[in-house]
Amino acid sequence: MPKIIKPPLPTRSLTNSRRLRREQTDAERELWQRLRGAQIAARKFRRQHPIPPYIADFCCIETKLIIELDGSQHSAESDAARTRFLEAGGWKLIRFWDSDVLLNIDGVLDAIWNAVGPRTLTPTPLPEGEGLKEQKP
Repeated sequence: MPKIIKPPLPTRSLTNSRRLRREQTDAERELWQRLRGAQIAARKFRRQHPIPPYIADFCCIETKLIIELDGSQHSAESDAARTRFLEAGGWKLIRFWDSDVLLNIDGVLDAIWNAVGPRTLTPTPLPEGEGLKEQKP
């Protein structure tokens, strides 16, 4: 199998993502403790992952899911432009307020699991002989 060669990241993106990893907010730190090590649906997450020209707070490459934490520094206009750009690249975004992570981490984790967890689209049939049995009169 031929080796896939990825172009290098722009130096600015790489530098910024490293800085953001060092300077996490309390909400980012709390969520990262729950996402790291494939704790949710055995999915690997990355934090402060560059997707030029943006840096995703958290992402799962396998499912193309980005998790964004919004605090007071976010504006609706810039977030909408960012969302349109990333969705055009095939990513799905879910957003949470920092306060949601700090006050309702279980609800946030449930929403993330629902976004990445395995789903059965149709009911799984019972094995032969384990369904309702006909009763003879």
